[in-house]
Amino acid sequence: MRKLGYIRVSSEGQNTARQKEQLQSLNLDQIYEEKISGATMDRKELQKLLSELQPGYTIYVTDLTRITRSTKDLFYLIEEIKEKQALLVSLKDTWLDLSDENPYSEFLLTVMAGVNQLERDLIRMRQKEGIALAKKEGKFKGRLTRYTETHEGLRYALDLYDGGGMTVKKICAITHVSKSTLYRALEKRKNLMECNK
Repeated sequence: MRKLGYIRVSSEGQNTARQKEQLQSLNLDQIYEEKISGATMDRKELQKLLSELQPGYTIYVTDLTRITRSTKDLFYLIEEIKEKQALLVSLKDTWLDLSDENPYSEFLLTVMAGVNQLERDLIRMRQKEGIALAKKEGKFKGRLTRYTETHEGLRYALDLYDGGGMTVKKICAITHVSKSTLYRALEKRKNLMECNK
């Protein structure tokens, strides 16, 4: 049962002293520290922390914005931490309790997931309305090809897949490449390899 701390500031010019001071009384076994934006999950120390998680471990943060800025990424993180039978504790966000005994946390996470889904649905609805209007005006050109073999995010996703040890879900969360795009690229690569035999 190890106690791990995670500290993050957004840039080199910022100081982690305040966060260290807040976590000091917890007698942590190890602290993972980085100076990088929380907008991406592709952070060396965070990925190292997640890969070293074992059942019974607890991750401590001063507040949830230190571990991620994105609600969507927070759900992926919580899911991964729970799958590894570990806990996440935020000193500021005391409502978050990943233990089975707290129905309030489960309720709040469900509400947040619902809000997240509503936001996605509203975006999709506005997108459909925009496409319908563009078609009506003869301006709709169709979907542009976003991912090619030279797309940096897709290449990184393929590299992570080839490296093994990571689920497709986690790779997609890190690289922000959709599962369908990754699977299409893997299928295309497989077909090319079979043709070259």
